[in-house]
Amino acid sequence: MKNLDYSYTQNRELSWLNFNERVLEESEDSNVPLLERLKFISIFTSNLDEFFMVRCGSIYDLSLVKKKQKDNKTGWTPQEQLDAVYNRCKILYKKKDNDFEKLNDELQKEGIYDLNFSDLTKNELKNVKKFFLEDILPIISPQIIDIHHPFPHLSNKKLNLMLIMEYDGKEIYGSVPIPQFLDRVFYPSEDEKRFILIEKIVHEYAEEIFLNYNIKFKTIISVVRNADIALSTSHLDDDEDYRRHVKKILKKRNRLAPICLEFYKNYDEQLADFLSERLNLKKNQVQISNTPLEMSYVFEVIKNIKEKDELKFNKLSYISFEGKIEKSLKKGNIVKQVSKRDILLSYPYDSIEPFIKLLKEAANDEKVISIKITIYRLSSASSIVKYLLAAADNGKDVTVLIELRARFDEKNNIQYATLLEEAGCQVIYGFENYKIHSKVCLITRKTSGKLQYITHFGTGNYNEKTAKQYADLNLITSNKEIGKDVMSFFKNMAIADLNKGYKHLLVAPNQLKKPLIKKIKDEIKKAKNNEPASIVMKLNSLTDRHMIDLLQKASSEGVKIKLIVRSICCLVPEIMEYTENIEIISIVGRFLEHSRIYCFGTGENSSLYLSSADLMTRNTEKRVEISFPIYDSDLKKKIHHMLKIMLNDNTKARKINSNGNYEVIPVHGKRIDSQDYFLNQDIGKK
Repeated sequence: MKNLDYSYTQNRELSWLNFNERVLEESEDSNVPLLERLKFISIFTSNLDEFFMVRCGSIYDLSLVKKKQKDNKTGWTPQEQLDAVYNRCKILYKKKDNDFEKLNDELQKEGIYDLNFSDLTKNELKNVKKFFLEDILPIISPQIIDIHHPFPHLSNKKLNLMLIMEYDGKEIYGSVPIPQFLDRVFYPSEDEKRFILIEKIVHEYAEEIFLNYNIKFKTIISVVRNADIALSTSHLDDDEDYRRHVKKILKKRNRLAPICLEFYKNYDEQLADFLSERLNLKKNQVQISNTPLEMSYVFEVIKNIKEKDELKFNKLSYISFEGKIEKSLKKGNIVKQVSKRDILLSYPYDSIEPFIKLLKEAANDEKVISIKITIYRLSSASSIVKYLLAAADNGKDVTVLIELRARFDEKNNIQYATLLEEAGCQVIYGFENYKIHSKVCLITRKTSGKLQYITHFGTGNYNEKTAKQYADLNLITSNKEIGKDVMSFFKNMAIADLNKGYKHLLVAPNQLKKPLIKKIKDEIKKAKNNEPASIVMKLNSLTDRHMIDLLQKASSEGVKIKLIVRSICCLVPEIMEYTENIEIISIVGRFLEHSRIYCFGTGENSSLYLSSADLMTRNTEKRVEISFPIYDSDLKKKIHHMLKIMLNDNTKARKINSNGNYEVIPVHGKRIDSQDYFLNQDIGKK
């Protein structure tokens, strides 16, 4: 640790906050439809909530047990990192509030009102009060806080009305949880463009709740708690079901240590001190927001606004098979086509339907003997599970390697695991210390006495919903040697063997990082021999210190390195004598950039891999990940073309400068928005 050079690295958490600010900036872009800009504020808010719960939660835990442990990018202690985060967030909260206020002004010009009580007409006010008296008041659970009424548990991210009151000459605190089982918004008239949040209603009519009290101050608050639960099986009884164990552990999430206290609009120092003392929070962990503290309601509100389609993104051009994929996939048998050539699907520009159709074919194909698949996150209504169940019902051997510890999707995965197991599928839950994050499906057919393998790999989840929102790449191949590798992978997973090697696949935790290191070193050798040397990578995040140092070394040796890193990037580029040969951009747009691409070398001889793994230590060393090669020359050309378009994006891309900050890319000539390009161009033409 003492020998680490911090001159070309930056803190992971601050890098992520820079990225989330970039998300917020999409709400400021006048070229983005108005209602979509509102969504970006909601996404920024939910991103920040999860960041507090997970990242700040884990650093908080570290601060308790390893107070002097230093971050390997900055040399900061856990507490120093937390202090830097909270101070940065105060700036971001103010920026968010400013953007939200400006956006509301623009929305009101379109007749869309996030109402306050001062905005209500007489008839609307009458309807709101009636709603409070008849629907809210009978079900709320108010309480006072004194020696006989202990301080209430404030569950994670649940909204509460908090009050300072006076009764019989004494000051007293009060609390009212905002009901969760009511719709978050109320429409006080028939106009779906005028709505009011129920926490505003409860706040307004607090006097109706505490009739005999003199209310001196009232506000809405939310507590964000540590949600970084370690789902270890070390304390699992031999006869205890793993699914039941995970369910039991998840119940703790709402009760873990507070990380942040948020006030909505109205702030009082006395109340903040009282709550901070009870919650064991420091002053810098208290944030004030003029924006609603929880903003998931935005998506439902926008969905209900039918008259303003011009304020939303255009719908994707396909309904089913009508994207940029070949028309033959719509009508023809997928198995027959993939037997002739590899197929590349690029979500969301292509539909997930070809893969679902492939599963449907397999479920009903007499020659299919088995289907094996890894699952990390599924949609709430999954056609993929539907056809896995159909395959099992038709006598196929169905094996599902499902990760129950996919954070915030645990309950959904538990339900599907139960359903699949009850249908007769073999369900495997993975390993004690390694999450299963790979995305692979293997269909095995027996025809003319010989085995045929159809393999699907993805950089993203088997999830129909995110396939319309995330930019991911998918390969369907009948390559027999790759199929054998995948069959070996599933066998190794079934017997908990992580040490076996593979001929074609790079598999973490033990056979991914070393091959990538070798490929980087090969490019360094080329540079030393004055040969063209190139590394191009597209990632979600770059945090692995070993890989950062190796990329820095490659840059110093003259290797030309271009990186597309969507969010966390701990490597700082363009620092003379360190990273002067490294260029880094980040693309934030309508779709979440989620594909991982590793390209080494130039021209036809370049080595190209797609992957489920980022260059983060958790991916390279602590998860089961798969990187899969692209051998088909036409598909390689397509992916190289995609990379070229993204690297030339000067609209939704931002350059990371030598200070580690995002910088607008100057436009010289034509404006290029890579996502818009892929929506409107056939990526296979060039």
